[in-house]
Amino acid sequence: MLRRIGTTGLLVIALTACGGGGGTAGAEPTGGKAAPPARTTTSAVPSAAPTPAQSEVQRVLARLTTEEKVGQLFMPVLYGTTAGSASGENQARYSARTPAKVIAKYHLGGVILFPHNVKSASQVVGLTNGLQRASAKVPLIIGTDQENGLVSRMSALMTKFPGAGDIGDTKDTGLARQVAKATGEELRALGVNLDFAPVADVNVNPRNPVIGRRAYDDDPKRAAKMVAAAVKGFGEAKIAATAKHFPGHGDTSVDSHTGLPIIKHTKAQWERLDAPPFEAAIDAGVDAVMSAHIVFPKLDPSGDPATLSKPILTGLLREKLGFKGVISTDALNMAGARKKYDDGEVAVRAVLAGADLLLMPNDLPKAYKAVLAAVKSGRISEQRLDQSVTRLLTLRHKRGFLTEAPVASAAKASDVLRSSAHRKLAAKAGG
Repeated sequence: MLRRIGTTGLLVIALTACGGGGGTAGAEPTGGKAAPPARTTTSAVPSAAPTPAQSEVQRVLARLTTEEKVGQLFMPVLYGTTAGSASGENQARYSARTPAKVIAKYHLGGVILFPHNVKSASQVVGLTNGLQRASAKVPLIIGTDQENGLVSRMSALMTKFPGAGDIGDTKDTGLARQVAKATGEELRALGVNLDFAPVADVNVNPRNPVIGRRAYDDDPKRAAKMVAAAVKGFGEAKIAATAKHFPGHGDTSVDSHTGLPIIKHTKAQWERLDAPPFEAAIDAGVDAVMSAHIVFPKLDPSGDPATLSKPILTGLLREKLGFKGVISTDALNMAGARKKYDDGEVAVRAVLAGADLLLMPNDLPKAYKAVLAAVKSGRISEQRLDQSVTRLLTLRHKRGFLTEAPVASAAKASDVLRSSAHRKLAAKAGG
């Protein structure tokens, strides 16, 4: 059975001081009569005092302007192998030539790295340190897709571990945990602090063109155990993990990079086939969950992909599964996200649906301006914006870089990357 939580736990409460109407609505008594209006008296029960972590997040949030808060939601691809690399691609896309200038211009909260950013370990360390220096008020979330196996953006530098399907074949959750921990240690040594892994989809369709062996198993319960183990392994390496692709991309025959898949599972089938690995990831303390650009008519009949669906991201992931962490979109430059709306509207609708991190917008200037305009017009409330920024700041606090950017070391990276212990683990895992 899926967890149900009370109304006070649906969303992380924004940690800003709001005047007046910030509380939840009064619940109706069991007798069915409406409760009388609440009165403010000196004997009113005070709200719980914020924890030290919440207070620290609140202090950082309070320093940010609206423009800076909007920038915190975005994680684009940047071009260059150093923070100061001049690139025509950056100029064409962002009207700023270097990664450092793009970060400053849009107040970016994150950057995702791809093989074009990678030449050597010392170079990547220099890149990530330089990117962090370019971020004025808040350390960057620097992410990559290092699932191992088929999707391994840092494979030129890192230990070659087998992918999830091969590890799933072993039925050894301890091995899944060890490989995730080792992967996280190597990423952390390079200055990466978030991995878009593990895949929490269940490989229920052998014709699936995009998931397949990227998933741990075709059995939901076995996949769930592996996903939970991997999340714990990443946590032990002190790197943020991301379960993907919610609500479940395992039963598609269309690639969401090039089209818009439709999954015809009933809600009961979703609960049995797709939900268990995501539940397990949440129970294991996963930092983020990535949405899928898939239409799931029995979960939301609107025809919008899950990335833009409030019933799916807020109704299911937040309210039913009780997830309080960061919701990331899948890449917003994929066809599955852009079929119905333009690049600005896609970003706005993703935030309204419940997303916190807008990954790889197809047109960052247009998306940034659209979200900022939606906040200023009230279409996206300041409270809603603060909720997302609060979650992103809380992730940083949890992983130890809220107020001080992590500094990677080339010497440390040399010791960790492809270490003897990691190569032995890879051999044990079949890599």
